[in-house]
Amino acid sequence: MKNHLIHLQKKPLACAVGLVLAAIAVPAMAGPDMNNMNDNQGKDAGRYVSGDFHNHTTCSDGQLSVQKLVNTAVDVYGLDWFILAGHGGGGNRNCTLVEDETVWTPVENPYVPGMGPGTSWEDSIGVENIKGTVAMSGGSRLMYRWQSIQEIQYPVLERMAEAKQKPIFIGLESVAPGHEHGNMAILDGQLPEGGGGNADAVAKFEYCFDRARSDNSRGEQAWDCSVPGSALNADLHPEAYALRNFDGKNYNSGDLGHLKMLEGLKWMETYFPQTSFYIPAHVERAGPFRSNGNGGWNVENFRNMNNTAPTIAFGMEGGPGHQANRTRSYRPTSVGEGTYGGAGIYTAQIGGVWDALLGEGRNWFIYNNSDYHNRGMFGPEDHRSTNDQYPGEFNETFVLARTGGEALSPQAIVDGLRSGNAYYVNGQLIDRMGFAVCTVEGQKMGQERARGAAGNGGRWPHENQLAQAAMRGEGFQNPNCAQMGEKLVVKPGQDVVAMLIVRDPEGANRSPYSFPNPSLMQIGIEKPLNEPELHRVDLIGGLVTGYIDPSDTERYAGELNSPAATNTSTSVLASYNNESWTSYDGGWKRMFFRLNNVQDSQYLRARGTNIPAGVPNETDSLGNPLNDNLADNIVCADAACPDHLPAVDGGRRLDYDVEAWTDLWFYSNPIFIEVKGSVEVAGIK
Repeated sequence: MKNHLIHLQKKPLACAVGLVLAAIAVPAMAGPDMNNMNDNQGKDAGRYVSGDFHNHTTCSDGQLSVQKLVNTAVDVYGLDWFILAGHGGGGNRNCTLVEDETVWTPVENPYVPGMGPGTSWEDSIGVENIKGTVAMSGGSRLMYRWQSIQEIQYPVLERMAEAKQKPIFIGLESVAPGHEHGNMAILDGQLPEGGGGNADAVAKFEYCFDRARSDNSRGEQAWDCSVPGSALNADLHPEAYALRNFDGKNYNSGDLGHLKMLEGLKWMETYFPQTSFYIPAHVERAGPFRSNGNGGWNVENFRNMNNTAPTIAFGMEGGPGHQANRTRSYRPTSVGEGTYGGAGIYTAQIGGVWDALLGEGRNWFIYNNSDYHNRGMFGPEDHRSTNDQYPGEFNETFVLARTGGEALSPQAIVDGLRSGNAYYVNGQLIDRMGFAVCTVEGQKMGQERARGAAGNGGRWPHENQLAQAAMRGEGFQNPNCAQMGEKLVVKPGQDVVAMLIVRDPEGANRSPYSFPNPSLMQIGIEKPLNEPELHRVDLIGGLVTGYIDPSDTERYAGELNSPAATNTSTSVLASYNNESWTSYDGGWKRMFFRLNNVQDSQYLRARGTNIPAGVPNETDSLGNPLNDNLADNIVCADAACPDHLPAVDGGRRLDYDVEAWTDLWFYSNPIFIEVKGSVEVAGIK
């Protein structure tokens, strides 16, 4: 087990990348021209809305009905939008049968006494209504996911969305060929005005491009899975795959599986370029990518995806779900051997995989999700957990949705995800953010903050505008500024300022525990666990040096800490706390950083936490998060520490949900600065 975030040893490059690289086109410029897709000119400022797109019901391997999961996420935890997921493949349980009469459900799906979400399809709808190639699971007939998406789950979601007046629709956690899992959704057909929609496009994707592929019925709809112009159409056709009549090639694992996954992205990019997304899930969990098996995701896989379909594949899960389980989401076999402050090492490591991608100027953004399945040893009504927290209970992704004054729509959510104007938060550490970079040309010294990098005091006009937008929960629009996901184009030598404004909400968060935070007690700070306080914010920056050509294998492909997966220019530019940010009533914190004489294209991003630097088993001396498995060394000594924590001398070992509520972080997405005549940046203008 490693006890430092930065691993010193070098790992070998991926050994078999030639087949994959041959299929990847090199972008004609520094990056795809995203400006036309997300041009902010003439659009409303938008508002930040929270949601979740990775979760499970009994239609896959979850615990709850569709209705109970949606009701809890939206009505109890207040999510503004919700995308139902579930693994590809199939399942044998009917997730639209509610648990009891207390669960609100549309009148077309009433509570059925004696049945619930664990009831089999056979016993609820009859075997004659189950389509596709015959397969069994748990002793009863399996229903393939394409059918449950298309015919069972989507109609319930449409009625719930109408009743709750919120965008509640369906996606998929695809079992990704060659990898592990990937979150996707296609909006076409879903939630049309007046009802009567469909999720045919999502169902077809699952049937054609999921790894869990044993159904060769063609969806009983004569689905054509071909991609225009693809040389792989014959090999990847479901009937051909089922019959194994393509020279024994296995397009479900390793390099060939990765190609099949890319074919799915090409299909989405061809038919649904603005209405779909594909975001790899818990990207470190399954270990590194394996050329001859099914593993996780290496940096070259992300590059291939983004090169292939830049409007579809534009980010990854930086903060995985399962935060309340024994290993804080990741087992020691994961890349990085665990999570770091709840984030995967690809996100948490300064100068690591995420920074390597941003250092190319790529639109590659991060999000988090609950990955809700169940509450472990506790029932669904219990506030304790040894596995998962509900969507919105602990993990929240906030995206900027522009609606033009209309109701929040699925398209506004997907556009917000794609824009990169998003941030994620664990444990309600903050609930509002404004982050912008602006030029200072034309501002008189008396009007701006002529002070140190992390100093206090003063005012600057754009900062007040940003503060007002943040207080309203809105985006920030100014022709001299850029916000998350965007790029600010400047002349060589120009000065710019970065402004970050966040709100640390006062009072209790959603933690059920009020005893002192065990991690902070190690350093003599007695703070109730359900009243976290933002302690530090880091502004992180790195240079943009341009897209790497796939033929440059040493720089393009490799595992963690290889040259391909690092950006050595990345560092913490400034750290802020009570001594260096400006505090205002209501929990507001303002931070300001000036970059003088900017000559090189670069990016800035932010993170924050309730844990000071140098806390044993939590952070190193610079404030970087340590491997979460080290929390096993922390003792929860208070008499109120719950008895589901393992007993040790002096109390109980910090673990499960208590560990999650102890160590909280937020992460912003980047803001790019493109210097004219320097490296071009793909970031949205």
